[in-house]
Amino acid sequence: MSYDNIVSLLGSEAESLLQYESKTISKDLLHAPGPDFVDRIFVQSNRSPQVLRSLQQLFNHGRLGGTGYLSILPVDQGIEHTAGASFAPNPIYFDPENIIRLAMEGGCNAVATTFGNLAMMSRKYAHKIPFVVKINHNELMTYPNKYDQIMFGSVDEAWNLGATAVGATIYFGSEESSRQIIEVAEAFERAHQLGMATILWCYTRNNAFKKDGVDYHAAADLTAQANHLGVTIQADIIKQKLPENYGGFKAIGFGKTNEKMYTDLTTDNPIDLTRYQVANCYMGRAGLINSGGESKGESDLADAVRTAVINKRAGGMGLISGRKAFQKDMKVGVELLNAIQDVYLANDITLA
Repeated sequence: MSYDNIVSLLGSEAESLLQYESKTISKDLLHAPGPDFVDRIFVQSNRSPQVLRSLQQLFNHGRLGGTGYLSILPVDQGIEHTAGASFAPNPIYFDPENIIRLAMEGGCNAVATTFGNLAMMSRKYAHKIPFVVKINHNELMTYPNKYDQIMFGSVDEAWNLGATAVGATIYFGSEESSRQIIEVAEAFERAHQLGMATILWCYTRNNAFKKDGVDYHAAADLTAQANHLGVTIQADIIKQKLPENYGGFKAIGFGKTNEKMYTDLTTDNPIDLTRYQVANCYMGRAGLINSGGESKGESDLADAVRTAVINKRAGGMGLISGRKAFQKDMKVGVELLNAIQDVYLANDITLA
């Protein structure tokens, strides 16, 4: 996809997103992605040579290989949202081989999915594309539904099936978050001992995060603090939803805030909101990959490109996009994944 096509897909937002100059957190303070990211950032850390090798494997694979950016296909919706609801739009993805094929044909850096999916195909594909095993999930068979991330297997088994990295979710703000933090911190420590990289889905979850009809689950201040908790337990890469608003702490009336969080460190521009998320990932030392979000039909391609532009210009490390890609014909899914990658390959799209 050409730069002109990207501009066309952004429509009326093209100028405000592509020409925007951020006046909040200077790009000079960020540790931006680049071909030397592992050598420049992680070599200084406590990560072992085996972990450094795993991180480099992620960065070296696919169409974005060697750029420092990541395009990952995540498919855990079979558990999180029920398999029928997730795969009815394209039933071929009940077969885990097709999930892996989509990631490979789509030029992704890695495929992130369940123990069962990757274990079933590990000997055929673990050496062909980096595996990210999603080790915990929220299952929706319990009635009434509950929202709690529970472990579905061991880190050792993720290593046995050939994983390059493990991924996990924490519902920050939920009643179960303290237990989840402890569980995931221990799992990430074990993953690092075995030489695997770690990716954390840093989601906020509490009914009280909705106030006066406004949903603050994707507020920049709440999600950014979730990110900061995530990097504290040594997640190498943070996955977060694109921020939709800010001022969640003030609206809900809890937490510690400083007025400069809202006057100096961010604005209502989506690039500034996302940059505040990046800042809370140790100024980008741990990469921020934003979620591609749910499939909405015809607007999916434009929505995915918009998210990629915001993430890249904010200082993020890439996109992890699933439903927009796998709930379609595979050819269309590949085209969408490639369009996301083209944003990160476009030299004209730079840090704001």
